[in-house]
Amino acid sequence: MPTCNQINHRESLCIRPMGVDDLAEVFHIGELIFTAEYSPSLYRTWDEYEVISMFNSDSELCLVAESGDRIVGFALGTTVDKHHSAWKYGYLVWLGVCPKAQKLRVGQNLFKEMKRRMRAQGVRMIIVDTDADNRAGIDFFTKLGFGNIQEHVYMTLNLDRRAKKKKKKKEEKPDAANP
Repeated sequence: MPTCNQINHRESLCIRPMGVDDLAEVFHIGELIFTAEYSPSLYRTWDEYEVISMFNSDSELCLVAESGDRIVGFALGTTVDKHHSAWKYGYLVWLGVCPKAQKLRVGQNLFKEMKRRMRAQGVRMIIVDTDADNRAGIDFFTKLGFGNIQEHVYMTLNLDRRAKKKKKKKEEKPDAANP
């Protein structure tokens, strides 16, 4: 199958449900997009199990964009029912478009179909999130009608570093029983 770098801009775009045979290609497109340089938090959570899990739990909200015989983008979503709430929420978890296909309305078309499917499932509000520094992502979602931007804090704790520091400190300290 041709890669994302071989996009023919004249071919028509087809948004369709993701199938089992698409899992590997969707994963590889995500690897191109969700890099440690782009977003350390997304890079840490993007893996083959994420794609498989989304497909197994909400396959009707897993879409691909196909141009010719190439997948050039994907959208993975889910719905959330909250106890004691009349509202059903949609969550667009992942949206990815091959670098060479960006700016060609692929993401907009994927979102349009995702929104249609979520609405058919009774969703009243769709939620997305992105890094606060992802200006292109924020602009993209704003153009789609999203608002009420709220920054949140994302923190990490590398347990390997703490364990190594403690071990190193322990080795440096003389044993109190053996001065």
